[in-house]
Amino acid sequence: MSKVTIIYYSGTGNTEKMAELISSALSEHNSVVSLLQVSSASKSDIEDSDVIIFGSPSMGNEVIEETEMEPFIESIKEAISGKKVALFGSYGWGDGEWMRNWQDRMSDYGAILLADGLIVNGYPEGNEEDRCIEFAKSLI
Repeated sequence: MSKVTIIYYSGTGNTEKMAELISSALSEHNSVVSLLQVSSASKSDIEDSDVIIFGSPSMGNEVIEETEMEPFIESIKEAISGKKVALFGSYGWGDGEWMRNWQDRMSDYGAILLADGLIVNGYPEGNEEDRCIEFAKSLI
């Protein structure tokens, strides 16, 4: 049984809903899942997990959230090396450049990316909910 930690930031609830859908789908498939807002996460959460899934909305000029998620990612860059990682998040504009950049950055830190990052425009409803569930299933 895999220990999975989902660490996310959500300002409007879009990314939080994605995190909940992913968590629920993983829990149904015999994973032990911890769902944490980034403000409650620590380096030990990374070290103690088999799989880490990070979620952040796109902000500003297509970057991850800058006041909480960005500093957290920077603080765990050594701990993430060799860890299985997946990324997700919501956006309102752009073409997903922020996710591609985040994936490249995590690879540069030595993370083992399990899938292409999942991005959803706005709130995940209908088909987008299904995409979140399928994303989770692809990780196990």
